[in-house]
Amino acid sequence: MHTPSPSMLRTTLRRLGAWLPSQCAICHAWPARRVCDACAARFAQPQARCTGCALPLPASGHAPEGMRCGTCLRTPLGLDRCVAAVDYAYPWAGIVGQYKFQADPAWAPTLARLLHSTPWAEPLMDAADWVLPIPLSAHRLRNRGFNQALLLARILAPAKTDATLLLRLHDTQAQSNLGRAQRLRNLQGALAVDPLRAAALQGRSVLLVDDVMTTGATLQAAALALRQAGASTVSALVFARTPPPE
Repeated sequence: MHTPSPSMLRTTLRRLGAWLPSQCAICHAWPARRVCDACAARFAQPQARCTGCALPLPASGHAPEGMRCGTCLRTPLGLDRCVAAVDYAYPWAGIVGQYKFQADPAWAPTLARLLHSTPWAEPLMDAADWVLPIPLSAHRLRNRGFNQALLLARILAPAKTDATLLLRLHDTQAQSNLGRAQRLRNLQGALAVDPLRAAALQGRSVLLVDDVMTTGATLQAAALALRQAGASTVSALVFARTPPPE
């Protein structure tokens, strides 16, 4: 009889824990989900965002639906719409760090629930023919043990999610300290559509899913590859959007 390894047992317990009452990771209320309803209401308030890059729009005045920021008007990312649930700031930056870098995939249901409730998220999922997670390189996937974007996509739209249509062909330099132009150069040739399945994209609507959007370079590279393969529309749904530098 096969004996599960300690890491397998920890992962199983974390996944079970995602669905059970526990202590809220933010306010530490008990019993609660990993993020209680009060903290979700406090820290995940919908706000007006640019429809091209999901950066927050100025709070003063009323931002009309469909408004784009000046940067997107000058140099668009190539996305038909981009939606983000929260800013990549307290408390979400720490939570996403636990999810990705501390081997805690049990955060996926909580993050997906918050993402699903974001304005315009559900219409984008309904309109999509394909929901595609941003792929990881084989090296990074081995080190992390899971693709965080794929877990979110499978919870949000299991029937439409495909993990092999969009491919990452090779590993890239870590992008955390790179600007947008450097990130774009870093990603050249890194993302591509499986050539044997490109026909599945002809005239189709695609929704990209990722956990964090920093400059948009990765989503831009993915959108370019998908449009070149024949996709008619490409939008993006991300959990957290990094605010612009002060």
